[in-house]
Amino acid sequence: MSYKSIARFVRYSPYKLRPIAEVVRGKKVEEALGWLTVHMNKRTVPVKKVIESAVANAKQLDNCQPAELRVKEIRIDEGPSFRYFKAGAMGRAQTQRRRLSHVQVILEKVHAANKEV
Repeated sequence: MSYKSIARFVRYSPYKLRPIAEVVRGKKVEEALGWLTVHMNKRTVPVKKVIESAVANAKQLDNCQPAELRVKEIRIDEGPSFRYFKAGAMGRAQTQRRRLSHVQVILEKVHAANKEV
């Protein structure tokens, strides 16, 4: 069975969150949360929160422990972007974009045959 969690309108660019998602994808939940805790970067916080939310969903629905779960899929999609203007050369206005992200995590139970030794 799979367990899902979504965080929308995260205030980081998807281009900056996707490398973090690449590291976490496919790992066991305990290993992924450990890496996100140790990695010293502010961008890891929203990804960690979404994974913890999916673990809480798994506990609520089927009483699963984090040791039994792995990250099946993690997607970082582009959300809306704020457009604003800053001063540019020779008095012109330059358009700036503040990009937002949508983070989606799907966890699945690790079966006894698939457990790593």
